[in-house]
Amino acid sequence: MQLPSVRLFISPGYFTLLALFLLFINFTGNLRAQEIINDSNTPLHLIQPDYSVPYGEVSKNNVQEILLRVKNYLEQVTPAVLEDKNSGEIINDLEKANEKSIIKKGDFRLLSYEWGVVYAGMLAASEATGDESFRDYTFTRLTFLADLYTHYSKIQSKNMDLETPIDRVMFPHALDDAGAICAAMIKSQHNGLSVGLDKMIDNYIDFIMNQQFKLEDGTLARNRPLDHTLWLDDLFMSVPALAQMGNTTGEAKYFDEAVKQVLLFSKRMFNWEKKIYMHGWVEGSKNFPQYHWGRANGWAFMTLVELLDVLPESHPGREKIMEHFLALAEGLASYQSNTGLWHQLLDRKDSYLETSATAIYTYGFAKAINRGWLDYRVFGPLTILAWSGVSTKVNIKGQVEGTCVGTGMGFDPAFYFHRPISVYAAHGYGPVLLAGAEVYKLLENHSYEINETAVQFLE
Repeated sequence: MQLPSVRLFISPGYFTLLALFLLFINFTGNLRAQEIINDSNTPLHLIQPDYSVPYGEVSKNNVQEILLRVKNYLEQVTPAVLEDKNSGEIINDLEKANEKSIIKKGDFRLLSYEWGVVYAGMLAASEATGDESFRDYTFTRLTFLADLYTHYSKIQSKNMDLETPIDRVMFPHALDDAGAICAAMIKSQHNGLSVGLDKMIDNYIDFIMNQQFKLEDGTLARNRPLDHTLWLDDLFMSVPALAQMGNTTGEAKYFDEAVKQVLLFSKRMFNWEKKIYMHGWVEGSKNFPQYHWGRANGWAFMTLVELLDVLPESHPGREKIMEHFLALAEGLASYQSNTGLWHQLLDRKDSYLETSATAIYTYGFAKAINRGWLDYRVFGPLTILAWSGVSTKVNIKGQVEGTCVGTGMGFDPAFYFHRPISVYAAHGYGPVLLAGAEVYKLLENHSYEINETAVQFLE
């Protein structure tokens, strides 16, 4: 005998009530669980903090992944080719290049000081990781520039009024045109690039040593925006190239000039109380409102690192340069934020966090640890934190976010506070490459662990 079927009707509201009931049970259970956590039954010091960056998660693999992401993006958006400025036709035969030829436009220029840092960063990334594709990026573009220089030098010898796509290489107008890219060219030679860079290098060095405007005591200076002005940036736009030239030729005059410039700038612009630099100085003024711009301090920090890296131990100025470096390292460390990044104005926490300065500091601290100038046990953790902060600013495309655009010298806070940021601010890319390369080496030289939730270099 078949029993009659029974259909049970359950209203939709029943499931809503059931879900709410289960959520209530879970919530009250969590409350009870929280209620029983106390100092007598739980090691509270081991509770995981809620960090805003991937704290303590840095490895060689993820550093290399970020470096490759940046390189792959830059390869796509910085073509090293000539084109006709009217038709856009690619010029493959340099003999056909003339006054109508331009370097094909990408997202960035190939001749700027920012790209000098990129070329150096690619070389450093290649050396650290063993991946020659980084080195090839620099070699390809510098070879292209060398070929252009050779071609247009011949043409201009017959027509000095001819405009060329590399006028700023042939006739630098400022230290920005010369120092950074010159230093990268010399480093490329040390890394095996044998194409004709010598004439460009000599031209740049001659400009720095003999043509750039100087104060009466020989300090490299500018006449913009005000006459007889020092920009802290110019340390980097000159000294590393001089240091590399000294390292290549063995001639003391280049080291002497590099040390002289650092000490002359520092005498006027280093604040020994804060242990950081002011950005601008104007001859004739007896006091200044001091603005401690992040990236300018970065250029100074990198200058000291680059100089110490090649300055002979026996040089009479080395002890003084090291003194300034150690003081600046201490000062910068004191201004790092809890995200690992530094502020646009270092001592103004209400200014925004800025990427390029942070990346430069990361590079400087990591390089100094790797060279033995700073104790890895106490400077290693802040360096790892700094890279963690930088890593959050490289997007999936390989663009560097949070970088302040080009910035002149100013004497009011609004100027610095409201400088725009852009992924097309070229200043961020080279520092990220340099920072990643040195952090990669740091991780090879020293291991760290999380001890009581803190990054500790215990070895």
